[in-house]
Amino acid sequence: MNRVLAVYDMCNRFPFGKILFSKLICFKAPYFQTIHPVFTELKPGFAKIFMKNKRRVRNHINSVHAIAMCNMCELVGGTVLECSIPTYLRWIPKEMRVEYLKVARTDLTASCRLEEIAWQDSMELPLIVEVEDMNGVLVLRATITMYVSLKKKS
Repeated sequence: MNRVLAVYDMCNRFPFGKILFSKLICFKAPYFQTIHPVFTELKPGFAKIFMKNKRRVRNHINSVHAIAMCNMCELVGGTVLECSIPTYLRWIPKEMRVEYLKVARTDLTASCRLEEIAWQDSMELPLIVEVEDMNGVLVLRATITMYVSLKKKS
């Protein structure tokens, strides 16, 4: 089992396990703490996170800031890839294209589904991430191109 998934499963044995896991991820990658995400689902090929609409993620027009939503996208996309990729490969984001579809004024969820992949030693992999408000309205769609390559031998 993938190490990230093993930690997720271990954390979920405890009350507030999803919050604990989310804090551990943010400890490893501190920048994501700015949005205070909570992983609600994580398995190979799928991840979903939740973000509260609090003042710290709002812009000057009192809606959720576009970059806060982009942070959600990169976090959920990277985590689902980390849980799905073969252990001999590594990844890094190469590009993100974003479609802002609606103004976001509620709490949000971001999800990413990774279909079956024919893994190669070097490839570009586009991930689609969707951000929805609490009414199920799609407010943002991002395509994140991940560069996948062989891990360096150490």
